[in-house]
Amino acid sequence: MELMISVKGSKYTVTDKKQQRLLYTVKKKTFGGGRYLLLDASNYQLYTIVQTSDDRKPTFSITHNDVSILKLECKSLFLDPTINVDGKDTAGTPIKYNIASKDHRDFQLFRDDLNVGRLVVHTTVSGDLQYEITIEDKVFDDYIPLFAVAIDLTFGDMNKGK
Repeated sequence: MELMISVKGSKYTVTDKKQQRLLYTVKKKTFGGGRYLLLDASNYQLYTIVQTSDDRKPTFSITHNDVSILKLECKSLFLDPTINVDGKDTAGTPIKYNIASKDHRDFQLFRDDLNVGRLVVHTTVSGDLQYEITIEDKVFDDYIPLFAVAIDLTFGDMNKGK
């Protein structure tokens, strides 16, 4: 599966790269600080990502029906930029992702130490960032676009300066 995620202010639109159709929208919740809602094409809320710390290395929580299912933790900002994802999906199956890069722009997605995809950061002509996710169909879940939101919130300012 190939997705394109475009950023316009505090809104992210997720489209299917091949068919160019809108799949999801991620909107910043007006109240509640660093809280972003993942909505499907029918505007049904699927997941929420919340920034749980404003430390130098931020952490995030992905919730489903107000229950935290995944914890995203930045392990390194500069040398080998990495975000680790731990938790359980909505069915209770343990999940462990590692989102790792060498340059803040080309991230490899590992699930249980197997490479299952890639997330690449692009800069548009207007200077906005765009995220391209390629992931195996068998491991895709609706929360995957929120990985790009976490990368944008963690490394976005660094990537805009490049």
